[in-house]
Amino acid sequence: MNGTSLLILGLTVTEERVYRHFLRNPGTLGEDIHVLLHAPREEVEAAQARLSQLGLLHGDQAAFCATDPEVAVGRLTDLRLRDLHEQLQQVTQSRHLIADLRAEQGAKSPVPQGVERLEELAQIRDRIDDLAFFAREEILSVEPYTALTADNIIHSRPLDTRCLRRGLRICSVVRKEVLDHPPTIAYLRELIAQGASIRVAEDLSERILVYDRQTALVPVDPADTSRGALVTQQAGLVSNILALFEKIWDEAVDLSLLIDAGSESVDVLSEIERRVLEELCRVGKDETGARNLDISVRTYRRHVADVLRILEASSRPHAALLARERGWI
Repeated sequence: MNGTSLLILGLTVTEERVYRHFLRNPGTLGEDIHVLLHAPREEVEAAQARLSQLGLLHGDQAAFCATDPEVAVGRLTDLRLRDLHEQLQQVTQSRHLIADLRAEQGAKSPVPQGVERLEELAQIRDRIDDLAFFAREEILSVEPYTALTADNIIHSRPLDTRCLRRGLRICSVVRKEVLDHPPTIAYLRELIAQGASIRVAEDLSERILVYDRQTALVPVDPADTSRGALVTQQAGLVSNILALFEKIWDEAVDLSLLIDAGSESVDVLSEIERRVLEELCRVGKDETGARNLDISVRTYRRHVADVLRILEASSRPHAALLARERGWI
C-alpha cells in the first residue's frame, strides 16, 4: 500500500486489514473475521481490541463499525506526533489517507438494481470470499474445473469449512473429469462428509455462483475468464441464472453415488481421514485420537467407519495392516 498505508501511523498490517474490512462492511459480526483475512484468530482479536482502544472501532463482537476515516486518521496522527516528534513532517503528510479510505469505504457498496463488472483476478477472488463469508442460507455453484491445485484447496478450505459448520446449504456441480484427479476428489469427499451436496456432469462449460438466491456472479465470457466477472442482485437476472443452475443440477449425477460404486479413482482418503487413519494405527482409545485431532469422539468414530469402508477392512487392526500394505501410512 506504501503511501496509502496506515502502518506509518502506528498500526500493524493486521490492524489495518481489520479496520479496512469494517469500513467496507460496517455493522457486521466481529467473530471469525480471521477466516476471511487468513490470519490467526488470536492476532485478529488482538487487533480488534487495540483498534477499539484507539477509538477506530466501536461496538462489540455482535456488530462492529469503523470510525469515520477523517476522525480515525486524525486520532492516529495526533498519537504519532505526540510520541515521534522527529518524524513530524512525514506524519503530517499522511492526510491523503482520508481520500484512499473514503474510496474503499464505498468500493463495495451493493448495486441492487444493476450489474457490476470486476476486472482483476484478485478483485474477483476477494468478492467471492466476501460473498461466501456473509452468506446466510446457501451457496449454489457450477464450476467446470477438472482439477484443483494445492493452492486452490488451501485457499478454499477455511471458508468452505466455516460455511458448512454454520449450516449453510452448499450445492455444487463439477465436471466428471474430477474423478481422474485424486487430490481433487479427496477434497470433494471431505466437503461431502461435512454436509455439502456435489454432483458431476458431462460437457460442462457454464460458470455460476449464487449466494442466498439474491446475488449472482458469472464470468463476462465463460470461454475466457480473464475478461472478468459480473456481479448482480437484479431480481430478473438472478432468477434466470437460478433457472439455469436448477437445469444443470437436475441433469447431473450425485458424486456420492459414484464413490459408493467403488470407482478406483475415488478410492482416496480425504485429509481428515488420513489423519484419523494415522491416529487409529498409533493410539488405542478413540477419546485420545479425537483429542489429538481436536474433534469430537462421535465425529472421530464416524471417520473411522469411513476409513474401514474405503479399505474394505473387517476391523481396525485389519485396516492398519491394509493401509501399511498400500503405503498409505
